[in-house]
Amino acid sequence: MLDRQSALPLHTQFETIMRQKIEDEEWPINACIPSENEFSKIYGISRMTVRAVLNRLVDAGLLFRAQGKGTFVAEPKIISKPLVRYGIREQLEQMGYETSTKMISIEKIPATAKVSRILSIERGLDIFAVKRIRFIKEIPLSYHISYVPARHFPGLEEQDLENNQMCNVIEKNYNYPIQHRIETLEATTATTEEAWLLSVKPDFPLLLLENIVYTDRELPLEYSRIIFRGDRIKIKMEYKRS
Repeated sequence: MLDRQSALPLHTQFETIMRQKIEDEEWPINACIPSENEFSKIYGISRMTVRAVLNRLVDAGLLFRAQGKGTFVAEPKIISKPLVRYGIREQLEQMGYETSTKMISIEKIPATAKVSRILSIERGLDIFAVKRIRFIKEIPLSYHISYVPARHFPGLEEQDLENNQMCNVIEKNYNYPIQHRIETLEATTATTEEAWLLSVKPDFPLLLLENIVYTDRELPLEYSRIIFRGDRIKIKMEYKRS
């Protein structure tokens, strides 16, 4: 129950209780939780307070709403390892998820200052910009933007990039062995375009993974930005002492 003598606001206490109940699996996945009215009576707080807390938990991906049916416990976030060893699609399929990819666009554009620096090419040189959306159960999971030098990948626009990972196309179709990657991960929020593509609201919390792929000759061949919905995935890091 709520401690009305505590310095913590009642809405904070209620949110903590709700998060704990979900974490402890008091309600199974896809279970309908009590209504706003029921929570209001149980905890002696207003429906407005209950609604505000539930909205935050929906935004955090812990709950979801079905119009006319109620509020339900969401599936837990997908746990992904860094992409250095396996691509996100490969990881998801190994875990049994059915994935699909939609090509948004592939176009030849001049390299910006940032992209030319990362790919070690001249500014303004032609690059391919490849934009794709990855789905799980028809729900958007991530937005992928890849940049590669056009001179190294003639005919890239003819490749099947909806059913093949970019790294596999680089290695198998263009014979560039990938030696290593550099990844950086940071929190960000959705732009208007990203919100529309990922079916979320502007400023929704996202994870941005930037990835640079190098050949065995230390030639940077691909710079990618993978933008994940923050309510759908978390990245697991594991380290062992040598």
